[in-house]
Formats: sequence, C-alpha cells, structure tokens
Amino acid sequence: MNSNATALVLAFEEESSLAGELAQALGLPLKLIVRHRFPDGELRLVLPTPLPPTVLLLRGLQQPNEKLTELMITAPAARELGAQRLVLIAPYLAYMRQDMAFTPGEAVSQRHVSRLLSHLFDHVVTVDPHLHRINHLDEVMPPGAGVALSAAALLGCWVAARVPGALLLGPDEESAQWVRQAAQASGLDHAVGRKVRHGDHQVSLALPDIPVHGRAVVLLDDMASTGRTLIGAAQGLMARGAATVDVAVTHALFNGTAVADLQAVGVRQVWSSNTVPHPSNSVSITPLLVQALSPLLG
Repeated sequence: MNSNATALVLAFEEESSLAGELAQALGLPLKLIVRHRFPDGELRLVLPTPLPPTVLLLRGLQQPNEKLTELMITAPAARELGAQRLVLIAPYLAYMRQDMAFTPGEAVSQRHVSRLLSHLFDHVVTVDPHLHRINHLDEVMPPGAGVALSAAALLGCWVAARVPGALLLGPDEESAQWVRQAAQASGLDHAVGRKVRHGDHQVSLALPDIPVHGRAVVLLDDMASTGRTLIGAAQGLMARGAATVDVAVTHALFNGTAVADLQAVGVRQVWSSNTVPHPSNSVSITPLLVQALSPLLG
C-alpha cells in the first residue's frame, strides 16, 4: 500500500517496534505519543498534530489499568485534533476472562471494558481474546466493532518448521479452539488435556489417552501468565516419557519467574507471538493485522 496522508499509525514508545513494523507494511507514517508522569502519578499526553481522518492506535492492554486511563484521554483528544475514525489495535485485550458473575455483586469486567472501548473507538482489533462463554466480540460490542484475529495458525506453522512431527497439545478444554486451528494450518497431530486443580497454585493435567512416550510434544495455548497450567502439563508429559516438551503461546504475559520455572521442569523452548513484548517473541502478528486493517483503509 502506498503512503496515504489520510491515515497514520499512532503508538506509545514502548510499542514502537511492532508499530513501526505495521506502519511500514501498511505504507503509513508512524507517530508516537509523548508521555510525562507527574510526581502524583497523573499523566500528561502529547499527541502529534494535526491528525489525519483515520488513526490506527496501537496499544496492547497487558498490565491494563493505567493504559485504560491513557485510552480514555487519548481517544477524545485525537478526535479534537482531527481524527474522524479511530481504530484501537490491542493485540492483547485485557479483562476478557471475567465473563460472568460467580458471586452476588461481582462485576462482569468483560462486558464493561468492552463497552467502554467500543464507546471510545470505532473499531477494536485484537488477537486471540480469551472468550470462554461467548463466541464472538459482537456479543459484548456493537456488531462489527470488534475484530478478533488468531495467531494459532502462525504458531502452528512455526512449530511444524522447527519440530517436524510434533504433537500439539492443549493443556485444557479452553485451549481446544486454538490447538485445532494450529493443527489444521500445520498438519500436525493434536490433542487436548483436561485441567485438574489441587488448590490455588497446584495444577495437573489429565492427559488424553494417546501415546506420548518418545514423542516431541508442544504445549500450545492462547496465553501464559504464572505458567502453572503449562508447568503441570509439562510434568505430566515428562512422567509419561515425552522425548521433548516445548511451549508456544499467543500472549507471553509470563509473570515473575514463570519462564525459568518452565525450564526448571524440563521445557526446552518457549515461543510466543509478539502481541506482548517478551524475549520469547518468535512469530510476528503483522500479517494478521495488515489483512484485517487494509479494508478499513480502502
């Protein structure tokens, strides 16, 4: 796509790598928001001016609370500066896991955060949102406002090129949708386990009734934070005699020592997409974003 003065990619500095890659692929200029933090914690944001009619704002929502405040300030400011159509590109979309009230009075954050974002932006583009009890973002956003992409196929092809003949294994029932997509794209065998919790920090995997002895297995899921589910799965696979165990995830949230803990139980490689900046990033989501955004720029 040729350079187009009617649109640009807007981003914060810490996400300039993916934003630059995306802007180059779309043939658009990249501009950065300047941020200053006052001693009391408040933020001063300075946007480039003037802004073109279409603005693609890249802001992943890992560690989301302060970033949501940024979006609440940035979106109306962008419209004041000339933006007529605002598209939020949130490779990781926070607060999607809380999709029902388990106790009286519990806020269903998925519904409320989705409503907030769809009020601020004309479109919200994300990758592998953690949707469990709903099937589509249209159920929590105005029809067509939410665009959910998946990196599963990209991860599957990455795994197939590096571990030919591997078994793709989803650690629990919720991972089944991503494992199926990855297997279809890569031609690899796949299976899904069942999560068994033994308290807040103890998780084991009820393995499917398939042979894994002597076989290369790659655990695949949409996200990893503490890594406890993947650790429990890896331990179970090692006990069953798996030759190697690797991990591939879309969102590398990986809190604290999660990666070191995975390696400590025998996980060989950890791969992720670049939805969340992390040393494990191996697969770029730029092709997915370009395919989704190009029609909006036409």
